[in-house]
Amino acid sequence: MAKLDPQTRLEQRCNGRAIGRIARENKGMWPEEVVAYAFADTTKSAHAMKAPGAAFRSKGKWYHLSYKCHTTDDNMSIISFDYKIGAVVPLSEWSEHYLVP
Repeated sequence: MAKLDPQTRLEQRCNGRAIGRIARENKGMWPEEVVAYAFADTTKSAHAMKAPGAAFRSKGKWYHLSYKCHTTDDNMSIISFDYKIGAVVPLSEWSEHYLVP
C-alpha cells in the first residue's frame, strides 16, 4: 500500500474501510468490492474523499453507497469514516456504471 501514489492509496484505504464497516455493522451483508465513482464522481483533497455515488457488491447484488472518508497525512490510516447504504442497483444498470457480476 505504501508504494501506491497518495491519491490511489487514499481511495484504496477508504474503499477498504467501507468494506470492513459494512461487513461488521450490517448483518447478512458480505461486501467484496466497492466502486467509488459508479454513479457520481468522487471529490478528493490530499487526505479526504467523498464518494456520493459509490456502489458495493454483496452476495451477487450491487447496492448504492455514499461515504465520506478522512485519512492521516500519509493516507495510510483512517481518521473518520461515515457511510450510508442505499437501495439495490437493478441488474439493467450494472454495465453502464462499471459494475460487474
